[in-house]
Amino acid sequence: MLLSERMLNALNEQVKIEAESSQVYLAVASWLETQPGLEGYTEFFYKQSDEERHHMLKFMHYINDRDGHAIIPALAMPQNNYQQVIDVFRDFLKNELEVSQSINNLVELALNEKDYLTFKFLQWYLDEQLEEEKMAKTMLEKLELVGSDRGGVYQLDKDIVGLRKKVSDTKEEGED
Repeated sequence: MLLSERMLNALNEQVKIEAESSQVYLAVASWLETQPGLEGYTEFFYKQSDEERHHMLKFMHYINDRDGHAIIPALAMPQNNYQQVIDVFRDFLKNELEVSQSINNLVELALNEKDYLTFKFLQWYLDEQLEEEKMAKTMLEKLELVGSDRGGVYQLDKDIVGLRKKVSDTKEEGED
């Protein structure tokens, strides 16, 4: 079954959204790497960038497997500087909420077009976005609790590695 032109265009737009997310998180990781003592946050966002690229590739393969043509988009330059770590996590949550809305729109389109293969494909992304939003919200809430306390920000930098591992382990358990 071929993708409708409308679905193909929407999926290719999602390729761009995933690529932009990867690019944004790569820029965040680079900025964090220049800040002293923030190795945990840095590692977190490098991995986040890789994960978003993986999401993009899944969309591309799906499009091509359905006899569409995945288009490689041009990307705008992401923000490269932040005032504080908390600003990074505000943007992280905002971005993940936007990605979730985009996935929801794709699900709605798939249902409206009775494209049940795409609907099934998108279920993984719905679960993924739930985890991404939860992780971003949790880290932002923790950073809001510690405020500008450098010791608290430092401790959370160490904790984020464990949070990422916990979420990764949960994802791996659910993939069986």
